Amino acid sequence: MTPPLPTAVRDRGWHALSLLHTRIADRLERSLQRRHRLSVSEYSVLAVLSAQPARHMRMQALSHAVALSQSATTRLVSRLEQRGLLARYLCQEDRRGIYTRITGSGEAALAAARPTHEEQLRQALAEAAEQPELAPLVEAMTGTGD
Repeated sequence: MTPPLPTAVRDRGWHALSLLHTRIADRLERSLQRRHRLSVSEYSVLAVLSAQPARHMRMQALSHAVALSQSATTRLVSRLEQRGLLARYLCQEDRRGIYTRITGSGEAALAAARPTHEEQLRQALAEAAEQPELAPLVEAMTGTGD
């Protein structure tokens, strides 16, 4: 078992991780909203559902996959459903279960937004890699470095 990190080292690491996440999320949010009328959370829901073999998930699993509370996920899914990007339906085997599936319009919105997401993420990571306190995290995420 490895010994725990000293508090100061752990705190610096947590601060760097938080800083990197905030910078990336803010950049993605601005670009996705401006170009595609999608929030980062909405993009994440569409991406997670699109990656599923059947293009659907139970609402509870979707909440976990996008790291949102069940109530926040329900509100987000409702907004996307009103825009025609998602649809909800009852599970046939367990009538208590509700599934959410991405629609063709949702797939099209995701396909349109994906290049923006990828480019903004690439740029944000490149900028962060130039900062000594963030470079190790970028290297860990991207597999670059020595």
